[in-house]
Amino acid sequence: MEKSVREQILELADEEYKKFHSRLCPGKDNIIGVRLPLLRKLAIKISKGDWRKYIKEAKNEYYEEILLQGLVLGYVKTDIEELLCYIKKFVPKIDNWAVCDSFCNGLIFTKKNMERVWEFIQPYLSSEKEFEMRFGIVMLLSFYINENYIDRVLLLLDKAHHEGYYVKMAVAWTISTCYVKFPEKTMKYLKHNTLDNFTYNKSLQKITESLRIDAETKNIIRSMKRKWKCEGKNNPLIFIWVFNCKFSVNPWVL
Repeated sequence: MEKSVREQILELADEEYKKFHSRLCPGKDNIIGVRLPLLRKLAIKISKGDWRKYIKEAKNEYYEEILLQGLVLGYVKTDIEELLCYIKKFVPKIDNWAVCDSFCNGLIFTKKNMERVWEFIQPYLSSEKEFEMRFGIVMLLSFYINENYIDRVLLLLDKAHHEGYYVKMAVAWTISTCYVKFPEKTMKYLKHNTLDNFTYNKSLQKITESLRIDAETKNIIRSMKRKWKCEGKNNPLIFIWVFNCKFSVNPWVL
């Protein structure tokens, strides 16, 4: 008898990896501990079979079960409209940065359907839900930082206002990548934007952390940092420092 998908996932569990990955996803207590390359291998196998039946019957109890569904959608062969329909149903299941980013990175079909997917992700870029908006931003990061889209990407990032930490970090990460690829356009944007102080300063930090930026430029970027006092008494993740904010969160997404 063929093993169920859950049984196959459980067989791939790695206790040490579970401990490691759980630290990267605070608040997630349903992680089995399967390394991403192994999940991708299983996703490819499923995508070559009756993947529609799999998606219809897929369980959502474990982190890996949800992620696997997203990975499968990145490998299936079907027309763009059917695929976008399945993606629309999957996005509400995203509840952490790791599923979001791994899912987005796998949607390679976007490269052959740039305008259609661009149109598709627009509503997510104005969503009130943290991980829906992160999905839209990471899609920009993964596929749209190029000559044809850079101006529109910067405009959308400037409008992506959300109090969610994982949205702010996605915006900062994307802006830093824009700077690496399009320094002049992004510098102009950094001098005239409506980013909140945290996202703006975090964008500068991510730029200075890039190995592709020279020392002189990094000094200029550092000099652009805003001086501010962070107010966040009702947010348990925030420690208030004068002229600086230190967020008590997972350092791997900083």
